[in-house]
Amino acid sequence: MNVKKSKNVKKKSFFFQDYKESKIIINTTKGNLTKISPNRTAFLFFIFISLISIFSLKIIYLSLSQEKNYYLLNTNFHFKKGRGDIADRNGVLLARNIDIHDAAVIPKLVKNKKKLLINLKISIPEIDIDIVKKKLNKNKYFYIKRRLTEEEYTKLWLLGNKAIDFPKRQNRIYPQKNLFSHVIGQIDDKNNGISGIEKYFDSKLKKDFVNSSLNLTLDSNLQYLIREELVKAQDDFNNVGSAAILMDVENGEVLSLVSLPDYDLNKRVSIDEDIFTNKITKGVYELGSVFKTFTVAAGLENNLITTDTIFKKLENHIFCSGRKISEHDKLPKDLTVEQILIRSSNIGAVRIAQKIGIEKYSNFLDSLELFKKIDFDIGEVGTPLPFRWGKCKLATASFGHGITTTPLQLAKAYAILGNGGYKIEPSILKDRKTKKNKKIISSETSHKINSILRKIVLNKEGTANFANIEGFDIAGKTGTALKSVNGHYTNKKINTFVSLFPFSKPKYVFLVMLDEPKPAPNFIYEFPNGYKHKGEKRNTSGWNTVVVAGKIIKKIGPILAINNLQASNKF
Repeated sequence: MNVKKSKNVKKKSFFFQDYKESKIIINTTKGNLTKISPNRTAFLFFIFISLISIFSLKIIYLSLSQEKNYYLLNTNFHFKKGRGDIADRNGVLLARNIDIHDAAVIPKLVKNKKKLLINLKISIPEIDIDIVKKKLNKNKYFYIKRRLTEEEYTKLWLLGNKAIDFPKRQNRIYPQKNLFSHVIGQIDDKNNGISGIEKYFDSKLKKDFVNSSLNLTLDSNLQYLIREELVKAQDDFNNVGSAAILMDVENGEVLSLVSLPDYDLNKRVSIDEDIFTNKITKGVYELGSVFKTFTVAAGLENNLITTDTIFKKLENHIFCSGRKISEHDKLPKDLTVEQILIRSSNIGAVRIAQKIGIEKYSNFLDSLELFKKIDFDIGEVGTPLPFRWGKCKLATASFGHGITTTPLQLAKAYAILGNGGYKIEPSILKDRKTKKNKKIISSETSHKINSILRKIVLNKEGTANFANIEGFDIAGKTGTALKSVNGHYTNKKINTFVSLFPFSKPKYVFLVMLDEPKPAPNFIYEFPNGYKHKGEKRNTSGWNTVVVAGKIIKKIGPILAINNLQASNKF
């Protein structure tokens, strides 16, 4: 149908009309206008304002409330630490648990095996695809790789393949890598400590310190510098290993403990070879002439000798039970007690020990606890070999032959001699409860021994001239011993230097040991007076261990001085 439009149709327009009273016009079913009363409008407005007010008050309350954090209470955290952190004395992180991902395959969800294998090879090139293919055919859940890196995880996750699973677990990381390997130790895949601090404080790290950190007395800066010089020493003297310990003589706090070779704690490997033994705590050695200090100290303590007592007509060699005891160098026939220790006379030490006698000498060494297993903060602690006293044993023990202990116990004994004669207990645990130190050696004996040890470094005839570093007043004693293997002596050596500094009032004991050092004819020796020497073929402690110790003390000395200054400013 055609509809004709009227030419005169008027266009409608909109207009607003002012009403004399409030009205709302609503077009319902009919086109009539309905009036809504002002009361209903006010009621709707009241409801609206009330809702806004309630929500506003709730928001203000939650934002100002300090008693509860509702967001945190209602959030499900997946990360719950299984072990507490381990930190050094300055708070430097040594060990921490973090969440990591492994990568695994769920064969039942694999839609395209060929595509999956290609993607895996692209994402993780080192994967053996043949092995993955065989495991896929077995149709059992299997792991592709443990401990994914962040990059590997991202690449695999972006594949969006539901057949690749990413099981999460906790992993222990060691930011300092090799630096504290012999002290910190390791844990197994079940979060259990299996060596070192990790094992010794296993339960505490899981409970008492799980939300905090176990703080050690060790100093990362000192540890790094000492380790660095020991590594360099291996190039200079071609030794198979080395070790060092730095300890406070007053409270027994161990500031550094290094044993080489070491290993990266982040690489979970089995450490079974003897070369990786913690030489400071676990190694049991004959340490040679460092025992002469105890011989002289025992004589002084028992008032049987003085530093000026002269031993005349000393032979160049003697025999005991058919075995020859001889001097390392040709020495004067008459020597005072002081000179016997300075020149490191074997025969002189024997004569002093014979004057002391077995009972008094053994009692003195026992008071220093050199022969019983030491109580320390890690489980890897050695037990000195049983020792049966006799006339010949007394003679050889006087100069450190045929008698064993650990370097840790040797450092402890020297600390006691150096601190005025007070017993201490070495520890690597910071803020431990300490008992009042018991005095076991007289202050007079301690002072006399310190003075002689200083002369060993300072005097020309002493055996430790290379440790005479200006400004540090180092005192110490050398020890050169043949290494015993399966009960038989070899030509291989264990060279040791134990030092105390500053000698006027010792604060630190520092022990350095080189395992099987070799002569270094191409090494340039720099004497304190500036003279340089090359071509030396001697292989005693004074020509290698002392050199290394001197270099280390020169580097760490300023740090120790600054630390002591900072400590004194607190009072």
